[in-house]
Amino acid sequence: MAIGFRPTATPLEWMAVAGVIALVAYSISWLGVAMGIQAKSVETASNMPLVLTVLPLFGSGFVPTDSMPVWLQWFAQYQPFTPFIETIRGLLLGTPLGWNPVFAIGWCVVIVAASYGWSRALYERKSVH
Repeated sequence: MAIGFRPTATPLEWMAVAGVIALVAYSISWLGVAMGIQAKSVETASNMPLVLTVLPLFGSGFVPTDSMPVWLQWFAQYQPFTPFIETIRGLLLGTPLGWNPVFAIGWCVVIVAASYGWSRALYERKSVH
């Protein structure tokens, strides 16, 4: 907001934004747990999640996906961070949400379920040895 961002969200929309951010953080945290258990060293544990820092750059955070090269459009449109970004953008700016909230929640559920299962399997395997 210090650089000119002027959201038009209502208090209810701000609460929805906070909920989406919390859900995304929860799902990414479980993914980080799985990656941390999988890691064989401290260096590996710190480097595995770095791929997650690149995904928002290949989403709609900076430019609309339809302005990207064709080979990148498909990936940008269907990777998890695009619906996260579009949902938050829509809530804050009052733009149409479409199916983005459904996809954002769906991605979060898939990430949590897969990451929890991966974490649990790794933990049980390591605790046996």
